[in-house]
Amino acid sequence: MSDETNGKFDGLPEVRARGLRKMEQIYGFEMADGTGDFFHYTVDHLFGEIWQRPGLTDRDRRLLLIGLLTGQGAADVLGIQVPAAYANGEFDDEALREIVVFMCHYAGWAQGARLDSVVEQTIGKAARAAAKRAAAEQRE
Repeated sequence: MSDETNGKFDGLPEVRARGLRKMEQIYGFEMADGTGDFFHYTVDHLFGEIWQRPGLTDRDRRLLLIGLLTGQGAADVLGIQVPAAYANGEFDDEALREIVVFMCHYAGWAQGARLDSVVEQTIGKAARAAAKRAAAEQRE
């Protein structure tokens, strides 16, 4: 989803363009420029700088974030992070399920159960999409 070929972020300050490109990479969906302080700090600082720092991979950062969100019971944000990590190939079915078991013991069973729900929905949705694609290919 890079803007390098379509110039979608041309004319934006470099930190803003870098942040928007990183958000597209992390979340797996198209981003557009926005306004306001919250958007500014999210794109320019968090994704333009923090997610780009050396020392941790995107997978490392995502794993830390999933653990933190699980501990906070933030199933809504986990519903964004887990599917994006799965779609980016950062975690497979086995790894996601292992994260759930681990989190249950450190974040509490109820928080782990919320994560489990997000994980199983993510895996199930991907399996249904793959089955649909396979069926369509067989019909061709």
